[in-house]
Amino acid sequence: KLSGKGAGMSDRKQHWETVFSTKQSHEVGWYQPRLETSLALIERCGLAPDAALLDVGGGDSTLVDGLLALGYTRLSVLDIAGAALQRSQARLGPAAAGVTWIEADILSADLPPASIDLWHDRACFHFLTDPDERRRYAAALQRALKPGGWVIMACFAPDGPQQCSGLPALRYSAESLCVELGGRMKVVDEVVEAHVTPWGKEQRFVYARLKG
Repeated sequence: KLSGKGAGMSDRKQHWETVFSTKQSHEVGWYQPRLETSLALIERCGLAPDAALLDVGGGDSTLVDGLLALGYTRLSVLDIAGAALQRSQARLGPAAAGVTWIEADILSADLPPASIDLWHDRACFHFLTDPDERRRYAAALQRALKPGGWVIMACFAPDGPQQCSGLPALRYSAESLCVELGGRMKVVDEVVEAHVTPWGKEQRFVYARLKG
């Protein structure tokens, strides 16, 4: 997860390290025990088990658990908060050794060019309220994604929240996400999900499956 407008790397890192050091997994608004929508959209891409999948802002999300259970073998999880990654590693136990864990800000992460078959981001991009940060994110994605690769992005929907975790958040449709990411991809799927937070509040998300 990345924080909002005007926050430097150290501010973003401090914010999310604090969140993951002071709250349990089920105490954050975006928590889901199993990321059903993301997993279903990933399966629709028809990737081979050894395809390179990257979960951006994956933190202590259980997406990696679901992907391992589906037989994917080249998984990477990137998050700015080391505390979040450590929590996932502890949860997975020995299986964590088969995952690449990247503690980095996606805006400055050193990802190999054309190395990713599928880029997944649920509830990370919508925290980037500064246009320059969104451009840097899009550039990182375009550089790391293989030609013809897939992107699955989940952000707050047009009627979703405008704030989360004490930070402002932007709202998107699949088409507006595609534009923000450079407009070079095609929208294949758009799914609207009424996510219910652990405290019973509904948050509407848009999931976009994009093809490079």
